Amino acid sequence: MAMVNNVLFSSYTLSEGLVLKNRVVMAPMTRCFADETLVPTNDMVQYYARRASAGLIVTEATLISSDAQGYPNTPGIYNDQQAESWSHVVDAVHQNGGKIISQLWHTGRLSHSHYTSEQPIAPSAISFTGSVPRSQGLIYELPRPLKINEIQDIVKQYAKAAENAIKAGFDGVEIHGANGYLIDQFLRQSTNQRDDQYGGSSINRVRFALQVVDAVIEQVGESKTAIRLSPQAYINLEYTDGDEEAYELLLNELDKRGVLYVHLGAFDSNIEYEYLNGRPADYISQFFTGTVISCGSFNVEKASQAIESNSKNLIAIGRPFIANPDWVERASQGQKLNDFEDKMMTTLF
Repeated sequence: MAMVNNVLFSSYTLSEGLVLKNRVVMAPMTRCFADETLVPTNDMVQYYARRASAGLIVTEATLISSDAQGYPNTPGIYNDQQAESWSHVVDAVHQNGGKIISQLWHTGRLSHSHYTSEQPIAPSAISFTGSVPRSQGLIYELPRPLKINEIQDIVKQYAKAAENAIKAGFDGVEIHGANGYLIDQFLRQSTNQRDDQYGGSSINRVRFALQVVDAVIEQVGESKTAIRLSPQAYINLEYTDGDEEAYELLLNELDKRGVLYVHLGAFDSNIEYEYLNGRPADYISQFFTGTVISCGSFNVEKASQAIESNSKNLIAIGRPFIANPDWVERASQGQKLNDFEDKMMTTLF
């Protein structure tokens, strides 16, 4: 049965200059199909263009520097060649009537010398235990703690990457502050054991994230600056009692700055966490009054219910978009959707 009148498929004004044709967001998904110099390929151009029926596309996480890499063939946006190739992706999405935002990424302690030729960097010398995904048996390494001047240099790298993204034609940028990567590592007590202005208290642990946000806003404006967060600490790190205090502070500050949106990083948005007093998206909305992108195990019915419970919600869809480039068309018409299969990760379609 056709569902074109469903609220999920209604338009949404994200900002004065950014009106989405529906409330469906294609979630960022690491695909590892850039070339050996981390430049987007023509296959990536076609991959994103085929999914332009989403109200908004958030790109796969995109590296802000050469020492930020933790997985094979992940694209960058820190040099002119990478930015020029991304412009072809943006043009193709725009020509198909879509909107697209670049997700800016530094993996921190989850980087690896196999890709960077350098020791990983992090807030503190605390390693993550386990094997590097999509690698040939690589094991995570011990990172070295960042010096203050290096932290400040990374803030500038985020701003430069944002500048490159807007020059490439992107409709905005999303700072990747979720999933245990560098910004998340600063926010967490388990990974940030510094005793300077970037560690210890909640105010200090939030400092790096806000400096990045402020630098990006200065470069591209608050209406083009967004962030992804995972206050529930569900991957690549552990929760420590009191971590939520830093997130409350951060979300309040993001609200004051009027950023474009906050995007939840989650595999299942319905899981409740005692230390958040419920679901992570609801926790975010307690402190941030702007648009929240919910993510994790949504179908059309659950997505519609989420929007009806909070009119400022957008809904991110992940792997179903890999299996169904035309997910919006199929879902809005009530057509059968292809099931995602792991083998789909080996190609771009």
